[in-house]
Order: sequence, then structure tokens, then C-alpha cells
Amino acid sequence: MTANVLPPYRIKARNTSTQSENAIHHDDVAKSYGFAGGLVPGVTVYAYVTRPLVAVWGPDWLERGTASVRFTKPLFEGDEAVVGGPTGAGAEGATATVAVRTGSGGDCSTATATLPRLPGSAPDPAGYAGAPLPAERPPAMAASLAVGRVMGSPVNRYDADAAAAWLDKVDDDLALYRGPSAYVHPAFYLDQANKALSQNVRLGPWIHVGSVIQHLSAARVGETLATRGRVRALFEKKGKEFVELDLLISAGDRPVAHVLHTAIYHLPPPK
Repeated sequence: MTANVLPPYRIKARNTSTQSENAIHHDDVAKSYGFAGGLVPGVTVYAYVTRPLVAVWGPDWLERGTASVRFTKPLFEGDEAVVGGPTGAGAEGATATVAVRTGSGGDCSTATATLPRLPGSAPDPAGYAGAPLPAERPPAMAASLAVGRVMGSPVNRYDADAAAAWLDKVDDDLALYRGPSAYVHPAFYLDQANKALSQNVRLGPWIHVGSVIQHLSAARVGETLATRGRVRALFEKKGKEFVELDLLISAGDRPVAHVLHTAIYHLPPPK
């Protein structure tokens, strides 16, 4: 593949979680924490990030590509977002840097992505035990998110209806996500990672701050995805309490993505 830099991809951001249990996406609650309004979810912003990457690298990136994404500033409903790049995207083995920015807020998200020449090694699935989701979620705290804790496993089928709903949600019009045997959208993996947190513990307002993703094979429409993993780390910064999950997403017996998923699970009370 020859070097290629796409024109900027422009999109009007949508808060796709206004009805979510996570009240940080609700205008009134987000404003009480000092934000201008409900936050556009990180998984939606990541969907915007992947649009130019997949346009350049296509199915190869969905099969074996990587991404490390950080959400540095909030994006809000109606923001005119510009996804810049990818810069440096070219032949296999190249690295691309992608930023999401607005005219008023500057960079909201940055990501570094690669297209390795060869597929990476998958983690040993034996290290990712499946477990049932809890019948009653405990409150999110250090005791319920102890390092090493095995998380209950969300299981979701990505059928044609789910694909249509997801693509409408994230406003992605690329053709390879549509039709029989179409590819699962990569941001859906981070949606499943969010569920691995929110379906295991009862959270107040919380914020997804970043993820590291390694694609191991491409999942297709019609497959059922299971997300298994454990708590990798807990830490605190400036009164905010963070959790990092180590997750393996599989379609049947085939690993499709390894995700290190970081969130602020407890925010200091609003002032």
C-alpha cells in the first residue's frame, strides 16, 4: 500500500447515551460536575477515530491492527468534530496518529494505530476464565474491584439487527460493515468492554478514559461475542479512582480482540 493521508473526516458529534444508566451522559448531572453538558461516550468517539483508519487500511486492520486511544477532553452533542489524519499511514508496518478535535475545544482524543505485517500473538485463552454476571451488582469500590478479580462475562450476538442499530448509532457509512458476512464494527468491542464493567458493579457517574486494543481476527455479523477478563489495576489521581480491566473478546472459541480498558469508576462529589 502506498503512503496515503486522507482529507479530514468531519462529523457532528452525537451523545448516543442520553438514556444510559451512566448519568455522566445526562446534561444535568454532567453540568453538576463542571462539564458543559452530557459527555459523548468514549466508544462513540472511538468509532469516529476508526473511520479514517479503516478507510485507509481496510479489513487488514480489522484482522490484525492495533490502537491505543485516550480521551483527553469531552466531546459534546452537536460539536463539529474533525478527525485528522491518519498521518504516517502507509505500507504495512506503518504507524498512524489520529486526533479528534473541535474548533472550540482543541484535541478531544488522540490515538496511535498500527498495521503490523504479521498478526500478533493472542493471549492464552486459558488465562481468561468465563464467569456468570452477578444477579445483584455490588457497589463499585476497591473491595468489589480487587486486582485479579474475575469479571462476569457479557455475551452478545452481533446479528444483522444489532449491526444496523450500531452503525446508525455511530454514523459510520463504510460498506464493509454492511451485508452478509460483514465485519463487526471495532468500536463495538469497546462497548462490550464497558459492559464488562457496568454489568458487574453498580456505578455512579463514570468516565471511560482510554483503551489499548489488539485485533486478533475479525468478527463477522451473525457471531456471538463473549467478553472475559479480570481487574488488572486500581489507582487514584487527584481524588479520582481508576480501574483497568484486562479483557479477551472471543467469537466462539476464536479470540478476536484483546483490550486493556481504563475508566474513572468513582468521581469526587460535585462541588
